[in-house]
Amino acid sequence: MNRRNFLKTAALTAIATAAASHWNFAMAEGTSSIFTLAYPTSFPDLDPATSFSNDGAVLANVYEGLTRYIPATDKAEAKIEPLLATSWDVSADGKTWTFTLRDGVKFHDGSPLTSQAVKGSIERTKKIGGGASFIWGPVSSIETPEPLKVVFVLSEPQPLDLIASAGFAAWIYAPSSHDKEASWFNAGNDAGTGAFKISRYEPGQRAVLDRVEGYWGKVPDGAFQTISFEIVEDATLAQNMIESGQADWTYSLPYENLEALKSNADLNVVVNPSFETLFGLYNVKRAPLDKVKVRQALSLAFPYDDVIAAGTSGFGTRAKGVVPAGIWGHDANAPIPKTDLEAAKALLAEEGIEPGLELVMTYSTSQAIEAVAGELWKANLETLGITLKLQPMAWEAQWQLGKSNPEAAQDIFVMFWWPTFVTPYDYLFNLFHSEEKPNFNLGYYSNPEVDAKIDEAAKLSGTDRPRAEALFVEAQRKIIEDAAAIFMLDQPNVHIIRADIKGYADNPAYGHIAFVNDLSR
Repeated sequence: MNRRNFLKTAALTAIATAAASHWNFAMAEGTSSIFTLAYPTSFPDLDPATSFSNDGAVLANVYEGLTRYIPATDKAEAKIEPLLATSWDVSADGKTWTFTLRDGVKFHDGSPLTSQAVKGSIERTKKIGGGASFIWGPVSSIETPEPLKVVFVLSEPQPLDLIASAGFAAWIYAPSSHDKEASWFNAGNDAGTGAFKISRYEPGQRAVLDRVEGYWGKVPDGAFQTISFEIVEDATLAQNMIESGQADWTYSLPYENLEALKSNADLNVVVNPSFETLFGLYNVKRAPLDKVKVRQALSLAFPYDDVIAAGTSGFGTRAKGVVPAGIWGHDANAPIPKTDLEAAKALLAEEGIEPGLELVMTYSTSQAIEAVAGELWKANLETLGITLKLQPMAWEAQWQLGKSNPEAAQDIFVMFWWPTFVTPYDYLFNLFHSEEKPNFNLGYYSNPEVDAKIDEAAKLSGTDRPRAEALFVEAQRKIIEDAAAIFMLDQPNVHIIRADIKGYADNPAYGHIAFVNDLSR
């Protein structure tokens, strides 16, 4: 056994031991009261102001926003549902929104939900300016005329009820935490109104949440008293845990295993459309990827159909660009490339690219489909004399590398994206709008023409949806023309849960989040 395999085996043994230890604890406490998630990624930031990654899975059970997005079904259109706000009104010009807050809600520290608490939460989030704080950009001022009335004055018309339903940066938290630093939250402290509070946090390993007494919302019969997020990056171990009953919920298992999982009477495999696109951002700041034709050639060399077949067992679909189907602003007629190795070879020759080019592609160790995509792409590129070095990394390490100096970062950054709130602006602004300091524009793309279209479309979203949509589509077409990224596929949401879990419903607006207060065994 070589050192690498030894270390991997040792690591898996350690994870399995930890999982078994937790399972023994669960058995002692009574498994019916504990909901365990085998979660494939870590939670890098638990500050509700700046969280903008997979940590939303934890925060969505601890914090709440003013509203919640409910996706469309075969029988009903999408809607915005009251949460901490019971109702809201908007002025004729779309610039003044008045929310009436729910009476009787308390934060975990015992303080009441008030308009001042809402104002302070959003102002702290805006002041820090991290994560998804951009969603509050149109808010010029917040007024608190009554304890349960909060008024937002906007610089331009925006759908604030939709913005307030965001899965990031829209959380409302207790005034006692408004002067806290991120370190306070990341030590496992919280200040939410949700049904659960953080009782134990071990970075990189687990987060344990306990039910809050006196929660304002409805609690189902047989509700869970504890949530345990076990961070399990190895898909084989996660599958073992869900099959054995050591976990109640997981995702990111290999698609080729789904048929066997479906035949297991102890499991439910829940497959729904998602708002997730798998893409690779090209590092446009480093040669030779600073040349459009080189990027176009790489995209022409990608085996789209093979990746969908092998990586998703046919469940996935071709991505039509930046905004996935199901979200307004989706461009069903986007001019996406098809696999064409001869055309790719010709473009490389035009740019004088000779055999021997080496490129580094980073991706998350927890995403089996990203590994499949990389291997198949690598095989195609080898026929063109290009070596694609695949570099799997823990998500947090991959993200940190991407946010470093572009000259020292990866050539291709592969990841999934799902919306902060359901709007094309979220995809376009985060991934392709110019940034002074990289956050999620990890290809470092900058085009003033695209920036202007994104900004103008955002301003028109609340008053002229058709014109806004047209501008968003124009921006997407330019991004595709510039080959700023390769759009690999749109994937369905596939979550595996134990068959005795009741009340589960997937919501694609909140990527891979289980709202555990709705569940029971």
